[in-house]
Amino acid sequence: MSSSMRGRAARLLYSAVNRTIAPTTVPSTLNASAIYGLNSRCCVLPVASHNRTRWVQYEQSRELSSCSRVLQQVQEPEVLPHPDTLDDHHLIHMFSDIKEELKSHLEIYEIAKYYFDGQGKAVRPMITLLMSRSINTHLHDHARLFNSQREVAKVAEMIHTASLVHDDVLDASDTRRGKPSVNSLYGQRKAVMAGDYILSVASTMLARIRNEEAIVMLSQVLSDLVQGEFMQLGSKENENERFAHYLKKTFKKTASLLAYSCKAVALLSGGDENVQEVAFQYGRNVGIAFQLVDDLLDFVSSSNMMGKPTATDLKLGLATAPVLFACEKFPELNPMIMRRFQEPGDVHKAFEFVHKSDGLEQTQFLARQHCEEAIRVISSLKPSSEQKALITLTDKVLNRMK
Repeated sequence: MSSSMRGRAARLLYSAVNRTIAPTTVPSTLNASAIYGLNSRCCVLPVASHNRTRWVQYEQSRELSSCSRVLQQVQEPEVLPHPDTLDDHHLIHMFSDIKEELKSHLEIYEIAKYYFDGQGKAVRPMITLLMSRSINTHLHDHARLFNSQREVAKVAEMIHTASLVHDDVLDASDTRRGKPSVNSLYGQRKAVMAGDYILSVASTMLARIRNEEAIVMLSQVLSDLVQGEFMQLGSKENENERFAHYLKKTFKKTASLLAYSCKAVALLSGGDENVQEVAFQYGRNVGIAFQLVDDLLDFVSSSNMMGKPTATDLKLGLATAPVLFACEKFPELNPMIMRRFQEPGDVHKAFEFVHKSDGLEQTQFLARQHCEEAIRVISSLKPSSEQKALITLTDKVLNRMK
């Protein structure tokens, strides 16, 4: 990517940041000038980088790093194996535990457990458990998990899955993870109730942790999810305000869950405010990067790769980062954004404008900046295999295919 391209991405974000963001209090071990908050600390200011990045159209699959096999079993001995020795069969145990918690009336159980099939990426519980072990090593010189930390990982996956059920209803999606969506099989009303049921069971599990601060943290996630959905219904007339609005929405809808889950397990490990902030900032930055890549893949991946229809954001009237960056070269996108791509031909034109601009490159560049910030903050913890896995996981986030 050219330096001018990086400059445009940085200028646009910097302008959005300076209009709405004030610096947050960060640990003394961190570089406060690089971290900014957007209410719930949802945006990171790009820092200078001499590494040129280019967007590759994902024509060739990259070999997944060993961190894809890192997710810890949630019903396992206190002395856990090295993360590199774990593989996907450990996911089955976590999903089995969740299904056991969901057992109830036959029909609602069948609907509620539908997405807990082990086919998802399980990014949130994986990172939550890795963060738990990394901080336990940092504070206590051992990587043993506390039961409360395992519960947070399960609750995180349940909140995420419930949000998928509700999203599919709101978007009238027909598929999810390469199979029919819950709402297409059982109807919208039952799907909504099943999503609510998953959240209610997750809330009960959270209460069993019996830690008021952790409960408050993860309750904030539920509030953020709702607020994020409402923010997605609107847009801003001014371009810079629009981008800040998008980043704040991205935090609430996607990154909040990961950020507060990481912070909660740091709290449950006995971490002070500085350690909790390190965990929060790692989760926040990785969460935002994950969504940026997701928005990018919506323009370049096939439906078979994604397991759901692509180019759906435009069809839903949503302007994501690639579109917002493309506005600089094609200002005619601005009125399309305000009318939510509702006029005939809007979706097709917007799709073409994105590919003719450097919007994809700038989106990837911004995602990379968030990952670099995540690496920087997690590097302040004591070195461990789990800390290394969290660092290498950022590469998987940036280079995923679906």
